[in-house]
Amino acid sequence: MTILVDMDDTIELLLEAWVDGANRTYGRHVSLDDVRDWDVSAAFPGLTWEQVYAIPMRPGFWETVRPMPGAADSLKRLIDAGHEVLVVTATPFDSVPEKIGGYLFEHFPFLKWDQVIIAGNKKHILGDVLIDDGVHNLEGGPYKKILMTAPHNRAYDAEANGMIRVNSWQEIEKVIAEMSAPD
Repeated sequence: MTILVDMDDTIELLLEAWVDGANRTYGRHVSLDDVRDWDVSAAFPGLTWEQVYAIPMRPGFWETVRPMPGAADSLKRLIDAGHEVLVVTATPFDSVPEKIGGYLFEHFPFLKWDQVIIAGNKKHILGDVLIDDGVHNLEGGPYKKILMTAPHNRAYDAEANGMIRVNSWQEIEKVIAEMSAPD
């Protein structure tokens, strides 16, 4: 199978580092559970969108982001099992050197440039399955849909929208095994 995998909050913990960075910068006490919307700035009343979204664009930010537990081992096992794994991320151009060239290849050294796709609209990327935390990337896409639980999508009814909700990479591996098993 061709497995498309989102980067942010799917193989790494972007939101955790982002909220922590905004809290430290602006003297706030926002928790991850306070983020209930795709727009992270909604969790920081009194701050502008520009202030909140400047945090992940700061030099050195990606040094504060931790990998999602189990993601590297699971991705490596999926590749070793014969699946084509492609990281598909919608990211600002300015973040590419640090986010992709630095972070991704440091924490996932078995991945190469030809396994990375930077796209504004993931629905145009062909694959058998997309694993993502952004429901907007999954809705209407031409692939099987696996929704990684994140604070901003907890209230979303994944099943009613043709998605399989998962909470860990261990669960993802089980779902992929079921999807790729011969009938």
